[in-house]
Amino acid sequence: MTSPHLVCLDIDGTTVDHDGCLHPPVREAVRAVAEAGHHVVLATGRAIVGTLPVLDSLGLLDGYAVCANGAITLRLDPALDDNYEVLEAVTFDPAPALRVLRDAFPSALVAVEELGVGFKVSAPFPDGELDGNPRVVPFEDLMAHPVTRLTIRDPESTSEEFLAGTDRIGLHGVEYAVGWSAWLDITPEGVSKAAALEGIRRRLCVEPEHTVAVGDQRNDLEMLRWAARGVAMGNAPDEVKAAADEVTGHVDEHGLVDALRPLIPVRA
Repeated sequence: MTSPHLVCLDIDGTTVDHDGCLHPPVREAVRAVAEAGHHVVLATGRAIVGTLPVLDSLGLLDGYAVCANGAITLRLDPALDDNYEVLEAVTFDPAPALRVLRDAFPSALVAVEELGVGFKVSAPFPDGELDGNPRVVPFEDLMAHPVTRLTIRDPESTSEEFLAGTDRIGLHGVEYAVGWSAWLDITPEGVSKAAALEGIRRRLCVEPEHTVAVGDQRNDLEMLRWAARGVAMGNAPDEVKAAADEVTGHVDEHGLVDALRPLIPVRA
């Protein structure tokens, strides 16, 4: 029997494809890993409301999950109201970053996460890009309260332009990651998927050498470096692949299944 591992999985581009579809072979592999006694934890940039349906589809009803790129840690338990509780929610004042970013990207859309609800936005985002039912509010309202995450999106720009822009202006006292499109997620300083997962590892008393992480984007970099075995998806950017210990197949080719296979017992 393999010692119980902590198996940390990104959602979009890793567990589900870019259309949000969870393919049966992937679901079966994740279930097999969990049934083998390993701790499967989803670690995602999604909000709580976008993470819960994936947990349900995978049958991950107890344990832990990490949302908002590490700002939120959930404990899952079917006996709880809503089947979960928030163990930790790290917040920050979004106002300084928002003022700088508004000058640098005047046409960009802005969203701040409302814990367990969804997002407040400066204007509607493209359909399907935000979880829950985003509500439009005045720009000043986006800066009024501490938040777990701030998202900047410019449908007319590229990820390369966003990278260049954020490098040029500098952002202090926060962590940030640029996605596959012109999408920038900002979280409190010191927050990352890796930091949240380390807390879960300690809770579960899993040895560091028994940690596995699979992801596909820049917000997975710390997680892949933290894990004893970090696996990048075949659809990941080159810098993410370079940070991983190994590279598996593309999400459309069920690359996660190959990454999980060493953790699934072989039936006689």
